[in-house]
Amino acid sequence: MKFSFITLGCKVNQFESQAMAALLEERGHSLAGKGETADAYIINTCAVTAESSRKSRQAVRHAMSENPNAITAVCGCWAQISPEEAASLGAQLVFGSADRLELVKAIERAYEERRPLRRIDDPMSRRSFELLPAGSGIGRTRAMLKIQDGCQNFCAYCIIPYARGPVRSLRPEDAVSQAIGLQSEGYRELVITGIEISSYGRDLGDINLTDITEKICLAVPDMRVRLGSLEPRTVTEDFCRRLSRLPNLCPHFHLSLQSGSLSTLRRMGRRYTPEEFYAGVQLLRRYFPNCGITTDLIVGFPGETEEEFEETLRFIEKCAFSSMHIFPYSRRPGTRAASMEGQLPRSVKKERAARAAALARRMKDSFLSAQIGLIASVLVETAEEGYATGFTGNYCEVRVRGSVARNETVSVRITGKSGGMLTAELV
Repeated sequence: MKFSFITLGCKVNQFESQAMAALLEERGHSLAGKGETADAYIINTCAVTAESSRKSRQAVRHAMSENPNAITAVCGCWAQISPEEAASLGAQLVFGSADRLELVKAIERAYEERRPLRRIDDPMSRRSFELLPAGSGIGRTRAMLKIQDGCQNFCAYCIIPYARGPVRSLRPEDAVSQAIGLQSEGYRELVITGIEISSYGRDLGDINLTDITEKICLAVPDMRVRLGSLEPRTVTEDFCRRLSRLPNLCPHFHLSLQSGSLSTLRRMGRRYTPEEFYAGVQLLRRYFPNCGITTDLIVGFPGETEEEFEETLRFIEKCAFSSMHIFPYSRRPGTRAASMEGQLPRSVKKERAARAAALARRMKDSFLSAQIGLIASVLVETAEEGYATGFTGNYCEVRVRGSVARNETVSVRITGKSGGMLTAELV
């Protein structure tokens, strides 16, 4: 059987699609090549915004048009939240955001027997972490290791806790074992990911994210280790002091901000103040000089006034982020924010997103300019026609001239910047 994946959404979805592909290949099936018709299409969906749900529906329809006789399996957060809608589109298999191995087995049965199946559990009853094979579907440069699932923050705008359930953590011995296995397979960078990795260990009792990051970094000294998205509460003196001693930890930290206005953060249900967030930024810069600090921002949240938005702009400029992801607020049915008063028109959200993006571009340009003249280590991801591209530890994309191989780590001198990238020469 030849299979194909359509994956929407976050790095966790990417990890889980790669894991299911590995499970299918272990059972004798093969990934369809580019332009090749598949016998089974697996659509791993996202529900984080209303737009994500729309794209998930669109992806299901697209897969069914590719080969009407193929098995269509829908899984992920949108399928978990809206299983009836997924089934109404004609998908033979509808699973949620759990039981990946069972979905693989169901695909095999459906391919032989052509019987539909819908399997949706209650996410809130989940108590164990689903152990899946770690790795990457493309090359041997960067691998992902999922150490955590679920979220219990219940932010006003977010449906994910209802789709993923409570926090469950990968046992530390399994995390270390998988990391060592990936290093032995030739991967050069490991990305620690999860739905909300700052809550890692909450269900285990005697370990936290700092502890597991330390264990992983020490276990794989030949790999760069990069942390996924962090809640601001994670960044403490202890976190910075201990992790700054790890030479293979990438000095790049993605802190979820969402707003720089205290009143907006309160409506969002976020559990920190702008002052607490900025204290974390200062700690990171003290312990990790020249680190990259990136963030997410939601603009046009219900009730956001022009004064609150201006306050946010001033705050993000103060933080001087190296890069930002900016999202106009998307009204997601099933969340508290969807029924809040003060819903803003699309034109206002679009205009504020454009203003925030312009500031983000200026901050990124300033950060890139500050790299010129520095020596940096770059992990090469592509190499062709005498040029190579890759990323520094602080997550700057670099293009370097020279004869180097893919998956090689090279030392370069940053010479300039062009089109949002740095240019460099080999040292």
